[in-house]
Amino acid sequence: MQKIIEFVKNKRKELGLTQEDLAKRAGVGLRFIRDLEQGKESLKTDTLNKVLKLFGKTLGPVNL
Repeated sequence: MQKIIEFVKNKRKELGLTQEDLAKRAGVGLRFIRDLEQGKESLKTDTLNKVLKLFGKTLGPVNL
């Protein structure tokens, strides 16, 4: 999860976006972005994918 957090935070900063800007563009709540960047462990995958989609990425199933 740490790599995802770093990826989102770095991309957001590269693009000069505030957390609020990112939330609006992704169609998610500001609280979700704050929780994500602070490392909250229980985040909804579908909501996370809305954010990652802005950067051309998505999470997929894991084969065990």
